[in-house]
Amino acid sequence: MPDIRLLIVDDDPLVRSALSHFVSRAPEIQVIGEAEDGVEAIAAVERDQPDVVMMDVQMPEMNGIEATSVIATRWPDVRILAVTTLEGSDTVLPMLSAGASGYLLKDSSADAIVAGVREVYGGASSLSPRIASMLIRHVRDGEPSGAGRDAPLEQLTERESEVLGCLAQGMSNAEIARALIVSEGTVKAHLGRIMSKWQVRDRVQILVTAAQAGLVDFR
Repeated sequence: MPDIRLLIVDDDPLVRSALSHFVSRAPEIQVIGEAEDGVEAIAAVERDQPDVVMMDVQMPEMNGIEATSVIATRWPDVRILAVTTLEGSDTVLPMLSAGASGYLLKDSSADAIVAGVREVYGGASSLSPRIASMLIRHVRDGEPSGAGRDAPLEQLTERESEVLGCLAQGMSNAEIARALIVSEGTVKAHLGRIMSKWQVRDRVQILVTAAQAGLVDFR
């Protein structure tokens, strides 16, 4: 398995040390650097070209949301995993909208944090259970259809809509494939076309975009 080059961004040196210790247990994860704020994170990404950035949200100089937006725009192949203590919708939604592929809380287990790095590196998404529940609740009870979009979304095919419905239920690619009786490769192809149509970068962004447009019904 190829090495996953990881940059850890947090303003607390003890947290950076602990996270580095946790993830370094996985033989395929290589911590290539640390940064203590968003400004340092952007410079480190430009210099070291990591595969994944583990990003705190609340930091001095430049916070994680601002840094994530810059990194996602300038280096779209770099995956960003938020790891923070903040779990309110006023933090989670902007972080995901800025381009983070996952959002874990710092009270997650070491195994969950390692799994999160692997998942976002592989192109999937990773959300702490409380974050997933909050996101679903916020979208279901809050924002009206179409809010926050300047133009309507490109229409999905019937099969793409079915894939989106499965995604909204929290299914993995393998589970979607079994539910729709297709191959995982076909599921990935459908997800790729949805990303292309809506100009988003991953499964989390598909879900957030669909939710904002009122296209999914969480159950």
